[in-house]
Amino acid sequence: MSDPKALVDAMIPATPTSKLSRKLPQQGEMPFAIVMGQALTELPKDLYIPPQALEVILEAFEGPLDLLLYLIRRQNLDILDIDVSDLTEQYMRYVELMDAMQFELAAEYLLMAAMLAEIKSRMLLPRQVHDEDDEEDPRAQLIRRLQEYERFKQAAEQIDHLPRVEREIFLVSAAAPVITREKIEPDVEMQEILIAFAAVLSRANMFESHHVQREALSTRERMSQVLERLSGERFVPFVSLFTVQEGRMGVVVTFLAIMELIKESLIEIVQTESFGPIHVKARTS
Repeated sequence: MSDPKALVDAMIPATPTSKLSRKLPQQGEMPFAIVMGQALTELPKDLYIPPQALEVILEAFEGPLDLLLYLIRRQNLDILDIDVSDLTEQYMRYVELMDAMQFELAAEYLLMAAMLAEIKSRMLLPRQVHDEDDEEDPRAQLIRRLQEYERFKQAAEQIDHLPRVEREIFLVSAAAPVITREKIEPDVEMQEILIAFAAVLSRANMFESHHVQREALSTRERMSQVLERLSGERFVPFVSLFTVQEGRMGVVVTFLAIMELIKESLIEIVQTESFGPIHVKARTS
């Protein structure tokens, strides 16, 4: 069982920033494993390791950029002001350690080692004065990649801390219970119905109004009244038989009475000229 980060810490002790450029840390005896926080440098005599032993990596680096970022943070360095020489040496020690522990090295680690060696060699080469302003810092591309990787790594850590289904949140479902309710009909007594009916009647009396109804007119009675006015042998104007004060109902009843008298041949109507006045006279037997 191995822990790469613990091996790096044991192999490369943390060096303060102020002393990093002065003196490189002395490498002690390289432990082959960390058991309960203690570095083991010698194998137990009674320990048997089979040829196809299972290797468990507790905390590995996710790539060469992750390793470089870990080394920079471990030394409390600023990414914009890294010492490529010391960083390259520490990186190569880790690559040699992984090779010695028979861990499978990806091609990305070897490619980063070559890139660090190239940057280190370019930093050691002397530069002419007129080219110093135009030439880009050899570390610029590496710094940009480290900054971008650090941003994505921090974002991934923040997303990982968010609540996750089946980890902090567990979805549950429950069926609603079937509730049967019996509607109880009220028990109403006759006395309560009478009291309610009396209340309705009292409210209905508040909306009553006085209605004036005229006396009903009789056609037979009006026929007798017309015959009384036509008593004698003189002619009476037709319009004089109507009483305007009786309204439309009185006019209609009088007209019907005159029509009935004409029908029964009790009166006669005379008009001396076209569109002239109409006169009415009682018919003599």
